[in-house]
Amino acid sequence: MKNKWISHSIILGMATALFLSLSFTACNDLDQFPTGKFTEGNYWASADKAHSVLNMAYSQMYSAAYFFSTEALSDNVHQIRISDEKTIASGQANAATGRFANEWRDCYAGIKTCHTLLENIDRVPDMDETLKNRMKAEARFIRAWLFFRLTTWYGDVPLFTKDITVSESKTIARTPRAEVLQFVRNELEEIASILPTNKQYAEEDRGRITAGTAIALKARTYLYDNDWGNVVTTCERLIGKTTYGEYDLFDDFEGLFAVANEYNCEVILDITHIPSLRMWSEFYDYAPPSAGQRVCGMSPAQDLVEDFIMLNGKSIKESGSGYDEENPYVNRDPRMDATIVRHLSSFTTLGGVTRTIYTKPGSTTDETELKDVWTGSGETASRTGYYIRKYYDPTAIANFESGLNLILIRYADVLLMYAEAKAELEQLDATVWNSTIRAIRYRAGFREAGALDFPGTTGLKEIVRRERRSELAFESTRIHDIRRWHTAETVLNRPARGAKFADNNTNYISLEQRSFNPERDYLWPVPQGDKDKNPNLGQNPQY
Repeated sequence: MKNKWISHSIILGMATALFLSLSFTACNDLDQFPTGKFTEGNYWASADKAHSVLNMAYSQMYSAAYFFSTEALSDNVHQIRISDEKTIASGQANAATGRFANEWRDCYAGIKTCHTLLENIDRVPDMDETLKNRMKAEARFIRAWLFFRLTTWYGDVPLFTKDITVSESKTIARTPRAEVLQFVRNELEEIASILPTNKQYAEEDRGRITAGTAIALKARTYLYDNDWGNVVTTCERLIGKTTYGEYDLFDDFEGLFAVANEYNCEVILDITHIPSLRMWSEFYDYAPPSAGQRVCGMSPAQDLVEDFIMLNGKSIKESGSGYDEENPYVNRDPRMDATIVRHLSSFTTLGGVTRTIYTKPGSTTDETELKDVWTGSGETASRTGYYIRKYYDPTAIANFESGLNLILIRYADVLLMYAEAKAELEQLDATVWNSTIRAIRYRAGFREAGALDFPGTTGLKEIVRRERRSELAFESTRIHDIRRWHTAETVLNRPARGAKFADNNTNYISLEQRSFNPERDYLWPVPQGDKDKNPNLGQNPQY
């Protein structure tokens, strides 16, 4: 079994059963799962018991459901089925919308688990001090990750560093966002000196939080704050062989997301899954119907497809690009086909059958192939004429259940953060370009000088932003990018679009109108249920 450390108490499976067996009952979202017997000294009898709690905290960092559904909040995809994310994207959400409540609840539940470990692990008799301090550092990272996640969505949020009581949770006020961020950064800096690097962990501990993970998340906190100077200095601590670890671009972009290449040199943090024990099955609603999916719940948008550049480095609308609207997928960024299934893509089903996917109306009469063709209605075929490929696992079992790890931070992101900060500071020169954008594009399969050579100083910010979208599509980052760039009010205030399949293949598909109110939607509301329990929480504007 891979990742021996998970077997101390299988993430989400045995660990969840353990929590339930101890009669945890949620009373308030800030005081999740009162611990009862769990905090009694007789529980903390061994390091294995402490591992069980830490594994639970790992499982609460992020879920596959959130990983993919967060993309539906952005302009990268169109979601067909009714969901909280669709409600938010349409501008019809309110403080009682479930996603707002669930995000708040789940983050504070994970924080509760971290506090439980931090306040009780010293009870474990004869525990190795080095191991204990490392586990504390891992829990502190998860707590920092969750507080950062909270403040990214809600702005000011309650910050506390110990397990609070139910009565305290009903009176606590929100802490200013700047203070929450400072706490997160201080924590990450401290634990980076405690945690092992990615090269220091034994093979059975692969997937654990490392010193490099802490520094990478710290860089992201500065990125989301548009603090370009600190983005640069923090990323520089990870570029090349450093005291915080050794990372590099994996040599195959598409292979980066394959089961065979898990824990590769590019991965800084991922959500660990284990076949038959902790799995996810979101592609049951994303794959082409001919591959056996249930419904097409979410599909790539035309705007994303159009942002993939040409092999010569030019955007499709740029003079001299060679783009042909009637043959739109020719000579395009290789990452497009590694990310998206489009008309005439090759696709291998779970049964190992490789077939051509037909999405254009009138392109086939074969009964099986017709399942994938755009029809303009229904939930079976894609509403945009595209399907998601990135993270599709052809080794998955029935109903697309997969044990593939989902990457939360990778080295390419560090390079993109660095390049963006340098561009914003007007310091992106040929040297920086070659070590970041050129390296990323070369790995992707670009070979023409127009795509690889430094383009000069004109339009660098737009180039880097487009590069970030193409490289990181479907990795749960796009919504945060358009929010911090303050472009959400533009790109999310128009209908989602699909391929040129409408009106007998003469017009682009136009779907539901999105809506984003810049006076309200850059922050999520405090969930109504929590505000009702604790009026001291207040509320964000216009909710």
